[in-house]
Amino acid sequence: MTQDKIKILAFEVRNDEEKIFREAAQSLSADVTLLTDILDENTVQKCHGYTGVTILGMSRINRKLLQQLKQAGVRYLSTRTIGYNHIDIAAAKEMGIRISNAEYAPESVADFTIMLMLLVLRKYKPAVYRQNVNDYSLDGLRGRTLKSLTVGVVGAGQIGQAVIRSLSGFGCHILAYNRSPRRNAEVYADFVSLEDLYALSDIITFHLPLTDATKYMVNEKSLQAMKDGVILINTARGELMDRRALIHGVESQKIGALALDVFEDERSIYHESRINDIIANRDMAYLRQFPNVAMTQHMAFYTESAIAEMVSCGIQGIVEMHTAGHWKKEL
Repeated sequence: MTQDKIKILAFEVRNDEEKIFREAAQSLSADVTLLTDILDENTVQKCHGYTGVTILGMSRINRKLLQQLKQAGVRYLSTRTIGYNHIDIAAAKEMGIRISNAEYAPESVADFTIMLMLLVLRKYKPAVYRQNVNDYSLDGLRGRTLKSLTVGVVGAGQIGQAVIRSLSGFGCHILAYNRSPRRNAEVYADFVSLEDLYALSDIITFHLPLTDATKYMVNEKSLQAMKDGVILINTARGELMDRRALIHGVESQKIGALALDVFEDERSIYHESRINDIIANRDMAYLRQFPNVAMTQHMAFYTESAIAEMVSCGIQGIVEMHTAGHWKKEL
């Protein structure tokens, strides 16, 4: 007697994910329904009849929504992201809903991080703007080399370590901070306290999950501990940085350049065309207009290999929690 296929409902499915979903569903013997919707109080009723649900980071899964999922019969929830701060994990465990996250090779985000460093160091944004109006002058575009600078990496998980390895090829001095030792990275970087990293780094890049302890870790006080003209890079979570402190830092020139792939309150903006919309995020619009600020639409992860791994993990995590009783990335 064959076992019935587990029924999985996938939210936030992009066009580029559809083929991968179908292939993963077939190989894992799962019955997967694809939706473009975000999972919220208006769409949760669609989960009735499904054992597992998979989402991306735009869905905000709070206690009330988890209660509704449980009432709908959902037993497993996977997020096709490495980060999981958009899910109330404690409430899920309390209700018996099992949660898993994804994993993918860290080079996608690491490469993008290095690119952002180079973009702001070589003042690419104002250079491109000038070319659009046939201004090919060089005044104000003199850049700096990575080799001449000290780069601080905050957070030495898989992505942080990949950034450190890539930076080592540029010949720059690398400092790193992590709560626990990272022996694999010590050959490339000097591990120091966060205070020393702030004080000594010309560029600081952040690769930490969003927790109560890390929220707004870049603030008015921590900025004062950094060098004048410091360059900040964030491809992790927007809420690691207090956006008002960032604005003041750029205005006062405490921050010499800023590159952000993520931004606080990006949920209603990023990953959709808003070309005809009025976007009610004044801080984002104000920061974006500075010539030394580069902002991208949360796309550091967005490579062919990473998308394939994210989708596969989203389905496999649910299937293995259901059939094998565990999944390597269960939270």
